Amino acid sequence: MKTSADLQNLLRRIDHKGYPAYKDTKGKYQFPQYVLSIDHVQGDPFASPSKVSILVPGKVAGFDRTCYESGVRKIAFQDFLLRRVAAKIKDFSFKAKGSGKSGLLSISHPGQEILERSACVVNTMNGDITIRMEIGFPANGRTINAGELEKILFEFLPVCVRQTLLLATCPKDSLQAVLFLADDQRYIREELPKRGLVAFVANGAVLPRKSGISSLPMKGAVAFQAPSAMEVTLELPHHGKLTGMGISKGVTLIVGGGYHGKSTLLEALELGVYNHIRGDGREYVITDDTAMKLRAEDGRSIQKTDISMFIRNLPNGRDTKVFYTEDASGSTSQAANTVEAMEAGAKVFLIDEDTSATNFMIRDELMQRVVSRDVEPIIPFIDRVRELYEEYGISTILVAGSCGSYFHKADCVLQMNRYQPFEITALAEKEAEHFPYTLGAAEKADKPDYKRVVKRDVAFAKDGRIKMRTDGLDGFSINREEVDLRYVEQLVDSEQLTAISAMLKYMKLHDFDGKRTLGETVKALYDRIEKKGFAAFCGASGRAEGVGEDAALPGNLAMPRKQELYAALNRCRELVKIE
Repeated sequence: MKTSADLQNLLRRIDHKGYPAYKDTKGKYQFPQYVLSIDHVQGDPFASPSKVSILVPGKVAGFDRTCYESGVRKIAFQDFLLRRVAAKIKDFSFKAKGSGKSGLLSISHPGQEILERSACVVNTMNGDITIRMEIGFPANGRTINAGELEKILFEFLPVCVRQTLLLATCPKDSLQAVLFLADDQRYIREELPKRGLVAFVANGAVLPRKSGISSLPMKGAVAFQAPSAMEVTLELPHHGKLTGMGISKGVTLIVGGGYHGKSTLLEALELGVYNHIRGDGREYVITDDTAMKLRAEDGRSIQKTDISMFIRNLPNGRDTKVFYTEDASGSTSQAANTVEAMEAGAKVFLIDEDTSATNFMIRDELMQRVVSRDVEPIIPFIDRVRELYEEYGISTILVAGSCGSYFHKADCVLQMNRYQPFEITALAEKEAEHFPYTLGAAEKADKPDYKRVVKRDVAFAKDGRIKMRTDGLDGFSINREEVDLRYVEQLVDSEQLTAISAMLKYMKLHDFDGKRTLGETVKALYDRIEKKGFAAFCGASGRAEGVGEDAALPGNLAMPRKQELYAALNRCRELVKIE
């Protein structure tokens, strides 16, 4: 391996040459406390910044194995280190001068959720810490300014490493708090099924957000207080006793007037599938991590999904057991979203009446008297909600403002009043007696068929130039196909979409063989991820080939749940073709 002195000599040799001479710097260099790897060099100072990684050996970093011995602790520890590095490099970004992106120092900036990211990875075998970041190699015009890059690599980065990645300079209390919180969050998740719960919201939680474009907690917001009838007290490993609201398995209805906090509670629950950082206000809002938010999604494509549980006997004779459309309606899209969530292993459905198709959710008595069930192809969700729980073990948490008939189906009714919850199940049942549900029960549905096999795409495998682009949280594109994920509401970071696009690319190249079902393929991928992490689907320079533990990875990936991968695959029009 080359030394830092070799790199310094090289920089001085290429100073004032044309920008392409920077390509000679690519490689690994041993610095006193770490290995610097220049993985990709930008083509000119106005192009995407160069990709650089830093490996600090575990013995040098000095952190105890207890920081990363378990999966939850490891992710929290990596997140802790990444936030420290991200905060520190802000002090140095653009301090080196030049044209275009010269002097830029950039790395992933985590939000309120704690996600596994490729920007910071700790090796569980030896404690090695790898940081991946971007640096704008400085230039004057298109002439190399090696002196400014030397300042970055030999002054700025060593300071960043010393002050953020070594135990000696780490605030011990802050690190311990992060690890203890991870332990407590894991305990709650493990405790939920033992107590027959699907979600927990701690007393004192702050659910409202600062604004519609900020995920920070709202200052002065009403703190959450559980109704006494739903109070649950947990004995956490580190926090000790924690009391809050437990939402039991079954059908839970959230009601209340407009602007009283119904949707705010549901939004907190849908993001409770992720752990949150201390101070977020929702760090003790924990939801079954398979939960999926369902909604109508007019215009999405559906590929041979069995929606016969909800839609059958279409007048045009189309087979709803293998339903296909390029332009779904509100009801067919929500039916497909529901069945696909079942296929993805969701055990909790989160639904807001405001974003649902009315005719999918309910048909009132008068409508059914005028238009009988015999001529209506839609079997509304209200006729399946109990069946989903009793036959499939799938609970539903539903925000309702006008569907009073759901009182007849609910196990628990929660009223939000000025952002405070009140348990009113008995009152709702009593009032519902005055409005009997006389529509009867729908015929029991056949279990949906998930045997959807993805066709092999030989042409894709032969395409040597596969272009990928992520568009924030709206979606991504591979070559010319756009995949719209605007309504997959549990995606919280654009880096998750980048990872999903890399997963899809890998699956098209290696996994979609025309034999295995979609479910079998996804399971096989996540089994590999369990062993290899991001390297299971993304190799050097983002190419899904030659993967392995030592393959160079891009630093802009965040691990999605398999539920969101399913959602993306189901929204592909040409990239994923179902036989």
